[in-house]
This record gives sequence, C-alpha cells and structure tokens, in this order.
Amino acid sequence: MITINIICVGNLKERYWRDACGEYSKRLSSFCKFNIIEIPECRLPENPSQSQIENTLDDEGKRILDKIPRGSKVYAMCIEAKEKSSEELAADFANIAVSGYSSISFVIGGSWGLSKIVKDNADYKISMSKMTFPHQLARVMLCEQIYRAFQINNGGKYHK
Repeated sequence: MITINIICVGNLKERYWRDACGEYSKRLSSFCKFNIIEIPECRLPENPSQSQIENTLDDEGKRILDKIPRGSKVYAMCIEAKEKSSEELAADFANIAVSGYSSISFVIGGSWGLSKIVKDNADYKISMSKMTFPHQLARVMLCEQIYRAFQINNGGKYHK
C-alpha cells in the first residue's frame, strides 16, 4: 500500500478544517497510508524585512526536507507552477505506483511561500489555481484531490 504524506507549515487552528481533513483521512485509509506532517511556522514581525523572510523560508525549507521520506516522489505546491487536472494527478499516481515508489509527498509552504531549496528538490511543481487560498483551505482541497485521484484510478463513483 502506497504512503501519501502532506508535509505542511503550520497547523489547522479551526475545528472545521481539522474535521474536513479528518474525513478525507478516514476515506483514504482504504487506498493508502495517509499522513499529515505539520512543521511549526516561524514567527516574524508584522512588517518583516526581505532578509527575515528569506531566513524564515530557508529554515522552514530545511525542516520540510528533513520530513520527506527517502525515495518519495515529491510534489511542491506552488502558485507559480503548472496546474494539473484531477485526471492528470490520478495518472501520476498510477505511474508512480507502477514505477516502484512506495511514497508520495506533497509539500505546502507557510504564509510566505515555499523555499527555493524545496522547489528545487521536488519531482513535480503543481498549482491548484492561479487564485490564492488560505493555507488551511488549500490543505483540505489537496486532501480532496488526493481522494479523488484514488477514486478515479479505482473506478469509483465519486468522480463524475
């Protein structure tokens, strides 16, 4: 059974976001081993300098890389990256599984984005949309798309 990790900066503060992710985690348990790994967000002053932002991104990036399992295919979630359809993501999952990989890791950065080192080490860079979403909502949306990909690949009725 393949392992799917979502490695993200920050935690879900509101119960409804945690409940939504918990629901998808439960649904995904029949398809994969599903983990959400949270990295504490670095605190910055209200108006940080560019240097403070870059240092924060570097620190978060190193901690993210430490959490990615060796041999995992890595998706960096980046607003500037190419968008993928649900069907394309499902096809990626199928191809990764038959290529002998046992884990896929998705990375969601913090409020200042994702460090260059994480992006450079990712196998794929994808965007959900050109729109900007709160990180909490992005995590729920990613959980849903992962579930949808498994439904597509398994001929489920969920995807229409």
